[in-house]
Amino acid sequence: MTDIFIYITSGFGALFVLLAAIGTLRMPDQYLRISVNTKAATLGVGLLLISAALFFLETSVTTRVLAVIIFIFITAPVGAHLIGRTSYFLGNELWGKSITDDLKDKYNKSTHELKGHNKEDEKEIGQNNQDEVS
Repeated sequence: MTDIFIYITSGFGALFVLLAAIGTLRMPDQYLRISVNTKAATLGVGLLLISAALFFLETSVTTRVLAVIIFIFITAPVGAHLIGRTSYFLGNELWGKSITDDLKDKYNKSTHELKGHNKEDEKEIGQNNQDEVS
């Protein structure tokens, strides 16, 4: 019975990794490639690791697999966000058929902060939140 779960999880894991690789080749711009890799490859690697834990059925292996899965699920979206943000700041163009550019004219190119977002506004918001709590 365990063998069936191993076959299913490893098969789906390999399928998602394959779809991530195909998506990397097929997507028209860097932002869509980042999205495909973050979602599909993370899920695929997670499923492959789960199949490894099911195969070995040892506490030490399962603990390490869970630690790696948690680490990947935390770091992959953060890394993708940083790569996408850096790409946008460096001027990589969006795909020609993209409908909206949510950051266009909304950030300061010299400081890479959103326009209208400054430290005084943060302090004022923080004080208002503290007043509401107390």
